[in-house]
Amino acid sequence: MRLTVGQAVVRFLASQYSERDGAERRFFAGCFGIFGHGNVAGVGQALLEYADEFPYYMARNEQAMVHTASGYARMNDRLSTFACTTSIGPGATNMVTGAALATVNRLPVLLLPGDIFATRVANPVLQELEDARSYDVSVNDCFKPVSKYWDRINRPEQLPSALLAAMRVLTDPADTGAVTLALPQDVQAEAFDWPEELFARRVWRIGRPVPEPAALAEASGILQAAERPLIVAGGGVIYSGATEELRAFAERTGVPVAETQAGKGALPWNHACSVGAIGATGTTAANALAREADVVVGIGTRYSDFTTASHTLFANPDVRFVNINVARADAVKLSGAAVVADAREAIRGLGAAVGGYTAPDSHRDRARTLIADWNAEVDGAFAPQNAEPPTQAEVIGTVNEISEPQDVVVCAAGSMPGDLHKLWRTRDPKGYHVEYGYSCMGYEIAGGLGVKMAAPDREVFVLVGDGSYLMMAQELTTAVAEGIKLIVVLVQNHGFASIGNLSESVGAQRFGTRYRARTGTGLDGGTLPVDLAANAASLGADVIRASTVDDLRDALRTARKAERTTVVHVETNPLAGPPDSAAWWDVPVAEVSALDSTRGARARYERDRGARRHHL
Repeated sequence: MRLTVGQAVVRFLASQYSERDGAERRFFAGCFGIFGHGNVAGVGQALLEYADEFPYYMARNEQAMVHTASGYARMNDRLSTFACTTSIGPGATNMVTGAALATVNRLPVLLLPGDIFATRVANPVLQELEDARSYDVSVNDCFKPVSKYWDRINRPEQLPSALLAAMRVLTDPADTGAVTLALPQDVQAEAFDWPEELFARRVWRIGRPVPEPAALAEASGILQAAERPLIVAGGGVIYSGATEELRAFAERTGVPVAETQAGKGALPWNHACSVGAIGATGTTAANALAREADVVVGIGTRYSDFTTASHTLFANPDVRFVNINVARADAVKLSGAAVVADAREAIRGLGAAVGGYTAPDSHRDRARTLIADWNAEVDGAFAPQNAEPPTQAEVIGTVNEISEPQDVVVCAAGSMPGDLHKLWRTRDPKGYHVEYGYSCMGYEIAGGLGVKMAAPDREVFVLVGDGSYLMMAQELTTAVAEGIKLIVVLVQNHGFASIGNLSESVGAQRFGTRYRARTGTGLDGGTLPVDLAANAASLGADVIRASTVDDLRDALRTARKAERTTVVHVETNPLAGPPDSAAWWDVPVAEVSALDSTRGARARYERDRGARRHHL
């Protein structure tokens, strides 16, 4: 079959399917792309020729389209994704941040950046990085550390093995992430005689590895001896579709369940065994139980510093860890008893292995008391403060009130992810989508677009701060062009609220975190005359301005009924924070300083880091 390399890539991708539990689906929903001289005549021409077989979507920013693919992949439990194509040079390197986000979050995304001529006949070409040490270097080498598989296709003969290797990684739950196939622009247009078998329908089975009996026996033995056990549910519970198994296990054993950012929604917020978010942005209930726990069962979590409160949270000197994870690298963390297996299969196996074990009544009663106290705190934070502008907690509470159980909230960076983690009352396993692995500013709207494409029957509420909005709002135009409805809640607080709070805590006096005009003494003048609502309207969205909680409630109801993307603009008070988590996050403070504020912060830092445990 004689095709160009670009045509062969598109034909191959259109024939790939994933299968889990007997359900098959196309692995690639299509391709996002922005065309330039490095891909328009190759992959671009192929997408035109095979448009009926493989949908093309125009993006407005290369980084953003990778975020959209990541949002889509996460919403589909990593069983389906998008490819992304760019030209060479800046178009390609714009995807590097998106690649890092996908790999950090273990989300499959295929990147197809154009590359410089493999034949070198016209070098240096437009946008080529000349490196005198080697003519084989291009800017696409930047993708190597942020990709789980990387290859450059310098000859057509190399393509089949590279495509199969790419699919091996993309469909491996333990090793997935961004995959980069750099495609030199001359090679993309080169014709070759391909074996027809390359384009046959190919199904990649997503397996469910079962736990080894010995590992299961060790884990069950540890749990059966526990007096104060705690489950930490991570994203692996949701990706595996193991929420019902977790619920049944928790109900039968009475073990409280705390949730990471990625695992939020593993249980409904009001389930009897749920103690809410854990860690630096967690609930006081989950964190108190974590400090006392003698056994922690981590399921599908990678134990980030926010989850462990920088290794200060699990304070019991005799605490032991049982870690269920499909990736061995995560299963062995914190010197835990490793159960390398699919979360659903491991929970089922552990439930059978522990027999009639139940947590002591006193422990279960304490968990109920602690979470009841926390829920009262949240009620107070959500209650109207009768002041303008409203607090961020009031905004979150109002969105939570107006949203339906099946709706999705999307966020990524700034102060809102932490507030959402501790405050948002999730009612559906797929109702909470906060990207907090890379916590990338600019993810929100682009990622929300991917979520909506994956779940068009759900309303998607994108919560984005002004700082993150200014980083990347262009995909509002993509949503409008594609007729994809988002509800965007644009929170304006005239600066970087999250880093402002952190700056104050480390003695840096909120320096460089407010959007203010420059005066003779620095950036300490008046508020900038920036109108983000007008900006959103200029990108094609409908816009509603709200100044009070009642205004916001009415605006959200209007947005729910709308058929188009709607941006609800609301100003908030950046100094009014949510209830405290009573947990620490390690951000080193300057060891010497002439500033009293910094010296005081350093003294607090020295005190707090003394609680760190090594868990060896």
